Amino acid sequence: MNIVTTVIKSRHSVRKFKPDSVSDIVIKDVLECAALAPTAMNLQPWIFGVIKNKETLQKIAGFTEHGKFIAECAVCFAIFGEKKETYYLEDCCAATENLILALQAYGITSCWVAGAKKPYGESVRKCLDVPENFTLVSLIAAGNPAEVSIARKKESKKIVFYEKFIPE
Repeated sequence: MNIVTTVIKSRHSVRKFKPDSVSDIVIKDVLECAALAPTAMNLQPWIFGVIKNKETLQKIAGFTEHGKFIAECAVCFAIFGEKKETYYLEDCCAATENLILALQAYGITSCWVAGAKKPYGESVRKCLDVPENFTLVSLIAAGNPAEVSIARKKESKKIVFYEKFIPE
């Protein structure tokens, strides 16, 4: 293993956070990592919102179906894609993953809350005064974990095949 694979293997979704804040230096660095994600034709069709205000976090949490814990996180990142670009969804998902892994490298846990195609996406966009030509792709709740846990994942032999799929 190397440092990158260690970070990837240690990452899992966390929904309970301590009230500690996340430093502005970390926020700036993880946003730079998000912005370095690969994009189709290098269009970079995204904008990134950083939300720390508790009232706004509560409002966003209230819009979501499965993201009520956003109200308790230290910071929430909102990733928006420019709708007119063909591959904005793929590009913004790549940026989201870069952001999550960069947070993990700092020991900041997170949880990806769906945004794309969700009915509350428009409410979040309006709440944050984002221009209409952008659509919500993802919300990332982040902070220091309130408890430490280990996520269970499927064994590789159940999800990986080589050359051709052979059913068991």
